Amino acid sequence: MRAVGTVHRDYKISTIDPRLYGSFVEHLGRAVYTGIYEPDHPTADENGMRQDVIDLVRELDVPVVRYPGGNFVSAYNWEDGIGPKEERPVRLDLAWHTSESNQVGIHEFADWAKAANTEMMLAVNLGSRGLDEARAFLEYVNHPGGSYWSDLRRKNGREEPWNVKLWCLGNEMDGPWQIGQKTAEEYGRVAFETAKAMRAFDKSIELVVCGSSSPKMPTYPAWEATVLDYTYDSVDYISLHMYFENHAGDTAAYLAQNARLDDYIETIASVIKVTKAKKRSKKDVYISFDEWNVWYHSNEADRKVLEGRDGWPHAPELLEDIYNFEDVLQVGCILNTFIRRADVVKVGCLAQLVNVIAPIMTVPGGPAWRQTTYYPYLFASRYGRGTSYQLSIDCPTYATDFAEAVPYLDVSAVESDTDGALTLFIVNRHETDAIALDVALEGFGDRKVIMDKVIAGHALKAVNGPEQQPVAPVDGSGVTIKSGRLTGEIAPLSYRMIRLGQ
Repeated sequence: MRAVGTVHRDYKISTIDPRLYGSFVEHLGRAVYTGIYEPDHPTADENGMRQDVIDLVRELDVPVVRYPGGNFVSAYNWEDGIGPKEERPVRLDLAWHTSESNQVGIHEFADWAKAANTEMMLAVNLGSRGLDEARAFLEYVNHPGGSYWSDLRRKNGREEPWNVKLWCLGNEMDGPWQIGQKTAEEYGRVAFETAKAMRAFDKSIELVVCGSSSPKMPTYPAWEATVLDYTYDSVDYISLHMYFENHAGDTAAYLAQNARLDDYIETIASVIKVTKAKKRSKKDVYISFDEWNVWYHSNEADRKVLEGRDGWPHAPELLEDIYNFEDVLQVGCILNTFIRRADVVKVGCLAQLVNVIAPIMTVPGGPAWRQTTYYPYLFASRYGRGTSYQLSIDCPTYATDFAEAVPYLDVSAVESDTDGALTLFIVNRHETDAIALDVALEGFGDRKVIMDKVIAGHALKAVNGPEQQPVAPVDGSGVTIKSGRLTGEIAPLSYRMIRLGQ
């Protein structure tokens, strides 16, 4: 089986916004408590944050982290998380049927973000609350001083503002599971008025309005059209969310699901274009894909808590998917899709970062460890920044009940904006056959292989754990460049990253 292609220097897709490789920490399960925050842990810093987790987040080079939700934000009072910890209230979280201690709030999270070398992407509550609380939160976070909320921040120990630029106007507001669910018209109006008030404070902030919470929603894509009709000239991004599962155990269909992802992106990109034309607008709105991941392994285990049969526990194990080798390939395909659609997808948030459907797991009082999916995320974040290129690949295809002509080889290409290396991210979806890859490198000058990493040869259900992490990258071999052509064999069911320097 062969795949022949070309990557040409003149055929650029877009400059990639580094925030495409962002992530997400929600007050959900153990994401915060015993995830990023565990004061009694042997590695805890002076703020109670786990240094071992911070080290892994810094290794990933996560550019932005969305906080504090997620479903959690739609009934959250941000004021509960400020002031002396001993005076903070315990609240019942209706989103996840748990108790929230509020020992971590905006101050603690901001300190963690600085330590983890990431920026904050903050969400305001447009479910149970609205415009007034949103503008107060913005003032608390971003105003230097001399006003009620900014002076309260200073009283609480933070003299300088955090100057957060990226703000989400609620979360999944079309979802019937959401506290304060709204119709598109209801949400469009409140989002517009909230955006107007926030921009009256600072015109330079970036605002993300809620799109449909899933392409499976009956509201999709009319929701996006209505919401953008209200908000187009007041916002910068519209959010999309999508999760991937393989309950059926059909590997071929599972690994083809990024075809659905591509359709989702294209549909909303079209809605954006139509709205821009309708408004006669000169501005562009882009996509913030601020929730995406594999999510299905833990569904049954979560039912006891989510159905309220376990009372109101604090930081229980929830959504703790243990990822396998098959999920490595899926995450690789998803990231490739985002790279290829970097012209419209500017922000992305892997949901989530620690313990909750996450690449990083922790043992309370024990080690932090890397899930299988840590690695494709690591490679994309570190080496997928720069310019994305069109990559024409001719290879055999297969069909599923939702997609025709799915190529067995899924590839994206990025030229680095730091060292100039050209990186190919490759997934072979074929379950038994290797694919002989032959790619013409047009206009890139003389190149040589400077890094070759592969994850292959594991059982599909192989997993990592706190004691051992067998599903991990190793050095690849056999790729050569001669007369401007890269050739090599891509193993069946494999993820591979090849970097070409000068």
